[in-house]
Amino acid sequence: MAEVVADGVLGMGQGVIVDAVNAVEAARGQERSLADHHGVPVVSIEVVCSDPLVHRRRLENRSWGKGFAELTWEVVEPLREEFALWPDHRLVLDTMTDLPLNVATALGLLSPTA
Repeated sequence: MAEVVADGVLGMGQGVIVDAVNAVEAARGQERSLADHHGVPVVSIEVVCSDPLVHRRRLENRSWGKGFAELTWEVVEPLREEFALWPDHRLVLDTMTDLPLNVATALGLLSPTA
């Protein structure tokens, strides 16, 4: 469903932001294929938390909201090991870095003049 929406939005000449884990190359390839179809660039930004203790604390204190399954550290930690390496260029932002600096860095990458 999300791909159909993204395809329609790109078809109208608008940009799309995909907010997803994308732990496997197949998902990333699907996004690149859709962008290629519309002749638009793909900008990948990976957000990480370099401190496992902080990552765990944030996960355990997160409010999940209705309809979302709660993730536990015991589920997330093994998934970190299975995360496929990115073969292409991307910007990596660490949530241990100052938020305004991360935002400025991302906006700098996304700026038409960048």
